[in-house]
Amino acid sequence: MNSESPATDLRQLLTERFAQKAQPGEGADWLSPRRDMAANELLQMPLPNRKQEAWRYTSTAFLEQESFQLVSEDGFEALELSDIEHLLLADDTYRLVFVNGRLIPGLTSIAEPEQGLAISNIASGASDIAESVRDQLARIGSHRHVFEALNTALMADGSVVHVARNAHLSKPIELLHISIDLETPAIIHPRHLFVLEEGSRAEVIERYCSIGESRYFNNALIEVSLEKDSELRHQRVQEESRAAQHISDMHVQQKEGSSYFLAQASLGAAWSRSDIRLEFAGEHAHAEVDGLLLANDKQLTDMHLEVRHDVANCTSREVVKGILDGKGRVVFDGHIHVARDAQKTDAMLSNDNLLLSRAAEVDTKPQLEIYADDVKCSHGTTVGELDQDMLFYLRSRGIAEAQAQQMLCQGFAQQALDAISNESLRQRVAWLLASRLGGGE
Repeated sequence: MNSESPATDLRQLLTERFAQKAQPGEGADWLSPRRDMAANELLQMPLPNRKQEAWRYTSTAFLEQESFQLVSEDGFEALELSDIEHLLLADDTYRLVFVNGRLIPGLTSIAEPEQGLAISNIASGASDIAESVRDQLARIGSHRHVFEALNTALMADGSVVHVARNAHLSKPIELLHISIDLETPAIIHPRHLFVLEEGSRAEVIERYCSIGESRYFNNALIEVSLEKDSELRHQRVQEESRAAQHISDMHVQQKEGSSYFLAQASLGAAWSRSDIRLEFAGEHAHAEVDGLLLANDKQLTDMHLEVRHDVANCTSREVVKGILDGKGRVVFDGHIHVARDAQKTDAMLSNDNLLLSRAAEVDTKPQLEIYADDVKCSHGTTVGELDQDMLFYLRSRGIAEAQAQQMLCQGFAQQALDAISNESLRQRVAWLLASRLGGGE
């Protein structure tokens, strides 16, 4: 990034928000100090640039080219379920719908949550969030870069999901983010906190969609706290407008015996990046990450993954698949850190990429940093093209080239698709993958 001020002045956004007489969640005394602290941090932070190792392959030049503005406090109550029907899953869920970052009660379905589940939203229910839960907001994660600090300083809405001890939820919690076009491109700051108490189990579906080719910048921050012997199945799908930018940061902390399963598909946006940090804070915990990264022509899809084995006897497995076409670009940076006392660690990291075009580009860097001596760890990466023999075989059976190519891509991505436990969502992702590989949508 050059030395000139970007078109979107992130510090000016702070001035605009804090100049308002009232902010979302203003009635909650605990929220304002967190915002103020993050605002002060942001003012001391440099903007990301290509000289920083974490941003070496991921330019943020779009900030210089587009002027993003804060979304007004006016809601989008005119939207009806029929307007978003094509985005809804067939399965029954506890559904929270956010439009341009704000919860829309008329589209939300959480009226009667089962025993053991409490859901609040930051804008209207911040003052009601239990003290034991809200103290965890921003406790797990640290502001590693300016976008995280910006989210905390400007978060306007989001959810706090609390699952009580030994509660096993009967249906998923769905967080559906929809962006619609505005006269001026908007910058949106979704914020979510999931807290699972000891022995609890839950499934969360987190989705980012758009209506039309909307221009906007989604800057999301998610924190997950898993207590002893709890289990979370977390499914995240980004299928946004090809005119959009998207960044999401996620911090997961796991206590003793907990299990975390993440299935993530990044299929949309002109520029997208996800930063995921998994931290083991108790022995005998387990984590699995399955990722699918699609980069069509002139798309950049980036995934940074950090797994910290700081205690003994924990296991992790991360498998990320990338599919690239045209002048698409995928960036993958995976890092497993095994501390000196983290004996008996079992960790595996893999990144495989399929190039459909010679003009596509992959920058992949899986890393192991091991300080313990009694561990079982591995990492690897592959970059290849379609199997021409298999393509010829399918074509010789009367299958058109485009369809044969889609079938081979689907097979390459099948492991990532199978990791999506919700059947309706899995079918949607498979359909999105096929249609976007075919040049549709």
